[in-house]
Amino acid sequence: MGKPNGVANGKSNGTVSVSVKPLDERTDLRRWRLSSEDGRHGWSYLSEEQASTARPQSDAEKYHLGLLPVQALEASDIGSSKPLKAASNALSFLSRLQLPEGHWACEYGGPMFLLPGLVIAWYVTETPIPDSYSIEIKRYLFARQNPTDGGWGLHVEGESTAFGTTMTYVTLRILGTSEEDVRMLKARNTLHGMGGALYAPHWGKFWLSVLGVMSWDAVNPCPPELWLLPDWIPFAPWRWHTCPLTPLTRSLRSELYPQPYATILFSSHRNTINPRDNYHPKSLILLILFWFITNIWTPFLCPRSLVRRAERWAYRLIQYEDANTDYQGLGPVSSPMHLVAAYIHDGPDSETVRQHRARQPDFLWMTSEGILMNGTDGVQTWDTAFTIQAGVEAGLVTRPEFRPLFTRALNFLDKQQIRENCVDQEVCYRHRRKGAWAFSTREQGYTVSDTTSEALKAVLLLQHTVGYPELVSQSRIRDAIDTLISMQNPGGGFGTYELKRGSEYMEYLNAAEVFGRIMIEYIYPECTTAVLTALSLFSTIDSEYRAEDIARVKNGALEFIRRDQRPDGSWYGSWGICFTYAGMFALESLASVGEIYTNSPRARQGCEFLLSKQREDGGWGESYRSCETGKYVQHERSQVVQTCWAVLGLMEAGYPDRQAIERGIRLVMKRQQVDGRWEQEAIEGVFNKSW
Repeated sequence: MGKPNGVANGKSNGTVSVSVKPLDERTDLRRWRLSSEDGRHGWSYLSEEQASTARPQSDAEKYHLGLLPVQALEASDIGSSKPLKAASNALSFLSRLQLPEGHWACEYGGPMFLLPGLVIAWYVTETPIPDSYSIEIKRYLFARQNPTDGGWGLHVEGESTAFGTTMTYVTLRILGTSEEDVRMLKARNTLHGMGGALYAPHWGKFWLSVLGVMSWDAVNPCPPELWLLPDWIPFAPWRWHTCPLTPLTRSLRSELYPQPYATILFSSHRNTINPRDNYHPKSLILLILFWFITNIWTPFLCPRSLVRRAERWAYRLIQYEDANTDYQGLGPVSSPMHLVAAYIHDGPDSETVRQHRARQPDFLWMTSEGILMNGTDGVQTWDTAFTIQAGVEAGLVTRPEFRPLFTRALNFLDKQQIRENCVDQEVCYRHRRKGAWAFSTREQGYTVSDTTSEALKAVLLLQHTVGYPELVSQSRIRDAIDTLISMQNPGGGFGTYELKRGSEYMEYLNAAEVFGRIMIEYIYPECTTAVLTALSLFSTIDSEYRAEDIARVKNGALEFIRRDQRPDGSWYGSWGICFTYAGMFALESLASVGEIYTNSPRARQGCEFLLSKQREDGGWGESYRSCETGKYVQHERSQVVQTCWAVLGLMEAGYPDRQAIERGIRLVMKRQQVDGRWEQEAIEGVFNKSW
């Protein structure tokens, strides 16, 4: 049915439309292949002709696509009372998934707000979108649609929000879904019930304005002149394009709002936000600052010459980031923004635009449900380091059948260590990185304290196991130690990428609304534990190198762990869910200096907190809502991963009652499949409190 002016919402801004049945397009999963070059992943779809001569899919590819059948291991004792056999079976299954370069690839998804930024950036920069990508992105987004109200949330388990629903709706329209698709009608009704796109948070308003379906008047300003402030200013930002109208964007202007687009006074909606999205309301200070910039600074005080100078410097910082990450950026949030900036500044046919376009598929991951966007370009180094440590702990690295697997893993870590610092690192506000490991690959280029620590431990453990080569030299190991020592904060704890560079009062300037604790680097018990245990292991092998510095750093880290414990015995975690995750690490910290259940009130209290959350089936299950509320929230059922975290924490602390630990282990073994794998359960991590 035709619609006047492209309107199709059945509200005051249009006429009632006739819905159409959804088209369930999908590709042939057997034609997808995963490539890995020095850890860099990419999924490609083969034509029929290519598929006829291509290599067969690997077990890893089949697994990630949901095509790998469950096949029982010979003489399997899964489900029996032999934990070591269960561990061996798990490693046998993992050996089938190891990529030739020695690491493991995996999905690192969950957030629903990442794909829209990429697809909008592709659209406004006229970047071709392969049909196979378009089909599978749509399939994934519809698979994650809320079956009750038709909306989408901030992440795969979150309730529908104005942000999630607006951005996903726009993405599906860009990729060719009809506005009359019955699923889109349902989503649009839900969106309009939340006030429409005007009630999306700042991030959503930014991308909608880039696309040209919202006026920039609705976006609170963040002028580039802020980058010209002296570095000593406590709120300097180092501490923290509009697409031409097309038939599609004209139509979206009518679909996204319950009122006619032309009647909206966008400037009055800068701070309009749906309550579901308003996790971190803007402070009064920030509201006053926005008012001043909008009404006084920009129209009356700011000279155009200053703006041009600021824009040049802001783009220079983007160029530094491109150079230091090989055009990848920190992650999938900044990468699409850099593409848009390069498109405007350097032109559509520039080398920078070409490089950004080539890099962005690194973040995409193909699954049985379709294509999602990972939270990083992968977790290659992180997963490889922990796999090695698990093998050492279980005594599996000495078994002949597993030696090739661990040798390849060690070789991968050797190649992924970062060998040099950033170009002009002080100028572009980057921390030292020589000797560090990034979360994913060396090319990504960002020091991560806990990844460096866990990779270093894996290297030290394996290189000091008989029969394994010494690939990472003593000088390179010492480089890693130097970087870790440089990352300690005055309070003794460690953050992730850099030092804590500002006060927590900076959160008064947090304009994101949907995220908390984002303005500065924070200090985390999990990162602090990783560094502490890495330094402890290193000291047993190379006892003379910087011994006094290491002793000082360890003492400071322990003091932080002790201070960070809450009165109920728990620790709040930020990189996994939540109190269970942090409790495991903190108890490991205390145990590393001999503080265990029998001799330490802190360790005893930490154990008792975990034990108070054990469920009747012997497992543990914590909801992501713990991260949001700051209080422990039980999941509806026990989770294998969190049960493992809790049991590891209790064992590190030397908890004397084996019964509680054995109950948890039995639950883990019971859920193991007959081929050694465990099925994915609920999400295991929520970052910045809400995603």
